Amino acid sequence: MKFLRLCMLGLVAAAISGCDKSVDSPQGFSLPDGNVAKGKQVFLKYQCLSCHQLEGIKQPEVIEHSILSIPLGGESNKVKTYAALVTGIINPSHTFIDGYPKSAVQVDGVSKMVSFNSVMTVDELVNLVVFLQPYYTLAPYTRTQYSPYRYDKQ
Repeated sequence: MKFLRLCMLGLVAAAISGCDKSVDSPQGFSLPDGNVAKGKQVFLKYQCLSCHQLEGIKQPEVIEHSILSIPLGGESNKVKTYAALVTGIINPSHTFIDGYPKSAVQVDGVSKMVSFNSVMTVDELVNLVVFLQPYYTLAPYTRTQYSPYRYDKQ
């Protein structure tokens, strides 16, 4: 009986530990700690503002490569994990932003975002992700408002 209780306790602990969906979720992978100030330098170095916009960040010498200005940051209905941001940068075709026509953001299912994989160092990637992450916030959950259920006895 003790063995069965220990097994059940172990299963519950394993289930609970796998439910962590926070920004630093252990699911996926993690890289070394980054530096926010260096991340901003990376963001400006690779002229991310030529195709994106980020509240409070300006770069006067940006060369515009796109007719789009895709926003980064803001409220999201799910947590933007470290792994999701890294994936979005190194594999922009993994997910596409909603609200834009497919032809505006992709060609034949491949993102129009320039690939920086062969020029950006891992250090730069880590710093960029640490810089971007605070710009994302989790939207508060809004409950559905139901009208009261009325049951009339007959």
